Amino acid sequence: MAKQNKAFKFRLLPNKEQSALLAKTFGCVRFVYNKMLAERKETYEKFKDDKELLKKQKFPTPAKYKSEFPFLKEVDSLALANAQMNLQTAYKNFFEG
Repeated sequence: MAKQNKAFKFRLLPNKEQSALLAKTFGCVRFVYNKMLAERKETYEKFKDDKELLKKQKFPTPAKYKSEFPFLKEVDSLALANAQMNLQTAYKNFFEG
């Protein structure tokens, strides 16, 4: 018997205030993702010859950027944490093939 998949489709109709918050959140997530990606690239270039030392490197969390960029405090921290998780998954998938 064939497996049947179900899907639900929702449409969001945010008001102006909600639209602004969504836009700010998406922008901050993109900003944090790109900052963390840049730091990871720098770290990789620095330690690419020593794979063991590269694996031991600790990468920053979104909380590190909140003191430097106060506008990040205005959005949901879970959205920023998801950016970190997405970057980690992307790196893992890239290096594992």
